[in-house]
Amino acid sequence: MVPDEMFKQALSRLAAGVSIVSTARGEDRRGVTATAVCSVSAAPPTILVCVNSATGTCQMIKDAGHFAVNLLAQHHQPVAEVFAGRGGLQGDERFGHGDWIAGEQRGLPILSTALAALECRVDQAIEAGTHIVFFGIIESAYFAENPPLIFHGGRFHVLPAANAA
Repeated sequence: MVPDEMFKQALSRLAAGVSIVSTARGEDRRGVTATAVCSVSAAPPTILVCVNSATGTCQMIKDAGHFAVNLLAQHHQPVAEVFAGRGGLQGDERFGHGDWIAGEQRGLPILSTALAALECRVDQAIEAGTHIVFFGIIESAYFAENPPLIFHGGRFHVLPAANAA
C-alpha cells in the first residue's frame, strides 16, 4: 500500500471539476467543496459523491436522505474556498457566500449561478475508508452557461475559451 502523501501527490495530477455538495434539514444547511463527483447511470439518472465521514455535511446527508450537487463556474472560486474550509467558517455560516436559493423539488441549497445544480435522493451509501460514497437519484436539475472551475495540482484553474469551429 502506498503512503498517504504519495497517494495525495499522485491524485493531485487528476484535473477535476469543482462542486459544492450541499444538504439541509429544516432551516439547517451544510455543504462542502468536492471534486469526487461522477455520473453513474442515465437510467435511472444517478450520480455519486464522496463525502468525508467526519464532516457535518456527511452526517446531515445520512440523516436527511437528500443532497444537491452544485457544479461551479470560474467566478465561484471564492465560494469554493469557503466551502473547502478556508477562512474557518462552519455549517450554515458558509452560505453567506454565494447566491443560494432553495431548490424547487426538496428545498436543498442551490447556488443560483451554478453551471448545473442537481437535487438528489440518496439511493445507496457505501462506507469507503474515511469517506462515504452516496449514490443519488437525480430528481431535478438547473443549468447556466459559464466557463467551469477546475482543480489540478492543489490549485484552482480556469479553462481557456474554446475556439468556435
